[in-house]
Amino acid sequence: MRPPLKAVRGSEFPPGFQWLNTDAPLRLSDLRGRLVLLSFFTSSCINCRHILPDLRRLNEQFGDALVIIGVHSGKFDAERDLENVRAAVARLGISYPVVNDPDMELWQKYRIGAWPTLVLVGPNGRIVLERPGEAAYRPLADAVTAVLRDAEQADMLRTEPLPAPPPEPDAPTDGPLLFPAKVHADEASGLLAIADAGHNRIVIANAEGEVVDVAGTGEAALQDGSFDAACFASPRGLTIEGTVVYVADTDNHALRRLDLRRRVVERIAGTGEQPSAWVAGGSGTRVALNSPWDIVVLRNYLYITMSGSHQIWRMDVRSGYIEAYIGSGHGALRDGTRATAALAQPTGLTTDGIRLVFVDSDASAVRWANLPPGNAVDTYVGAGLYEFGDRDGAARSALLQHPTGIAYYAGDLFVSDTCNNRVKRLNPRSARIETLLGTGERGDRDGEAAAFNHPSGMSAAGGRLFVADTNNHAIRTASVDGGAVKTLRLHPEERLLSGR
Repeated sequence: MRPPLKAVRGSEFPPGFQWLNTDAPLRLSDLRGRLVLLSFFTSSCINCRHILPDLRRLNEQFGDALVIIGVHSGKFDAERDLENVRAAVARLGISYPVVNDPDMELWQKYRIGAWPTLVLVGPNGRIVLERPGEAAYRPLADAVTAVLRDAEQADMLRTEPLPAPPPEPDAPTDGPLLFPAKVHADEASGLLAIADAGHNRIVIANAEGEVVDVAGTGEAALQDGSFDAACFASPRGLTIEGTVVYVADTDNHALRRLDLRRRVVERIAGTGEQPSAWVAGGSGTRVALNSPWDIVVLRNYLYITMSGSHQIWRMDVRSGYIEAYIGSGHGALRDGTRATAALAQPTGLTTDGIRLVFVDSDASAVRWANLPPGNAVDTYVGAGLYEFGDRDGAARSALLQHPTGIAYYAGDLFVSDTCNNRVKRLNPRSARIETLLGTGERGDRDGEAAAFNHPSGMSAAGGRLFVADTNNHAIRTASVDGGAVKTLRLHPEERLLSGR
């Protein structure tokens, strides 16, 4: 049944708003005769990330008949800054026009209540359909097909091609790394594993930056095989165990295993498709995973932050059995037992051997969960989904802003406070947190007064911190005691640049 056209007109874009991926600001009135799909999103939201494949599919199916416009209504303060939006648009691979809505003006005009929400505006300027949440392709495709048919019959449809939007020039494509998401430093081997997410590959180097090997062709796909033939899609968390690297292959919704000796990649969990409903445990490659983001190994188990389902999962590496381990699946900040606690987009994970410690990025929280025989889940830092800021001191009253990385070393926890552009140290014994690295300003500066730009994954080994400074396309290093920050120079660069 075709959805009826509503009587509500789409609100015009206010003058003076900042636009990306277009030569000039757009106006709904200039798009009359076309279908316009407004995608309200915020770059930190995992659910917003999940609808991007649907939007790409709709764009491929309908071409110039459907104009997709992103409306970035940021949740966190840092997300409202145009340069941070610009970097996020490049990092997410968004090619359609995006308007920045920093004060939620368009959000309020359209009475949006959740990220993501899609609003379809018909050729007559009236709203046809509003759909919050994921799994958007089928209802949108049906609605667009129906409205196009009606518009063609009424001779309302404009069919001339739209000019291609200019690409945003700010994301470099010729450097060694592109939006590195995570890094793992292995004390035993002296190796680093780097998730070069923007290049869809894994880089193996030593602690001084000498490149040892590279896995992945650079194509965003799910393909096993040799290091030279395998493909990843925006890989993130990784960990080294002997001569094996385990990888959370986020956009492939899969776990991968890299054999460093044989130079072979294989999928060990995930079907390659995101599940559309609650998923029970089972044999690894038969179970659909939901945006695995980070990973640690402990006593023959892999623990995985399943960001898309707001849980932590566990996989037995001997049997291949994988299942939800912590979290009810409801996105919230609620303590309790492993089964009853609610998590909010966990993205970073570490362990001291007794507890799992993780960051819930959507709640700007640092939390912990007892390993057996304990069963408790509790919170070090964090008060709620909309409680965020930049405040050091007692953990219970401290504030972070969308942290995405965490590492344990010698009794301390180190946190990538991503949207505050800082690295912080949390002492579990005193329950206090303090800024260790970073002035808080966005930048690319080494030294004592270092500046970061969206620091994400981190690891520690040999008395050193290694930080994936995502928007600076670099790995930064410093002592675990603080002091001067240095940028790790990966060499020889020719090995990283060849084949791209």
